Amino acid sequence: MLDRKVEIFDKLANIFNKNNYHLYMIGGLSRDFLLNEKLTDYDFVSDATPQEITKFLDNIDLTFAKYGTIKYKIDDTNVDIVTLRKESNYKDFRHPNKIEFIKDINIDYLRRDFTINAIYIDESYKILDPSKQGIKDLNDKILRFIGDPLERVKEDPLRILRAYRFIKKYNLSCDESTYKILKENRYLLNELNKDKILQEIKKGGLEDEIF
Repeated sequence: MLDRKVEIFDKLANIFNKNNYHLYMIGGLSRDFLLNEKLTDYDFVSDATPQEITKFLDNIDLTFAKYGTIKYKIDDTNVDIVTLRKESNYKDFRHPNKIEFIKDINIDYLRRDFTINAIYIDESYKILDPSKQGIKDLNDKILRFIGDPLERVKEDPLRILRAYRFIKKYNLSCDESTYKILKENRYLLNELNKDKILQEIKKGGLEDEIF
């Protein structure tokens, strides 16, 4: 149980609970919350699908609903809510061709990039760490891929830039084999939209790096 609270999370979680669904903090929100960093990214996951959420939330942006992602605004704050899911068959280097909505965070975490981004915090502020490495890696300042690093990079090459961004922002380290994979597979960034690459570079302050 944690002492700190996130007001927006409490409000949303209460709405989801009243409709018999769960809501969790995840990704950058739970990571920065645990590090006592300023909260800027409001990332949530739920066992409710986008269509189910439309029954109790109004004015939802459903642009990416087919991927299980919706955007919502609460208290003048933009939030992302993603349905727990299982992914497979990445063919365009960004998006899975097959998505299955699920209810289990122990399956959902397997699709995520790094252990420090797969820490779930539930409505009671209980920390759930299905990888069994997230909290330890966060405390030890280690960047660790979930699963095979090479496979995760080939699924989505943007993870290369995300890795460098987290390493720089949080002063993380990773093993030599992971560094080698990040370096040797930079060519895969050519498969991505250049605007997406520039956005990630600027977000991570990586302008001085050579990609």
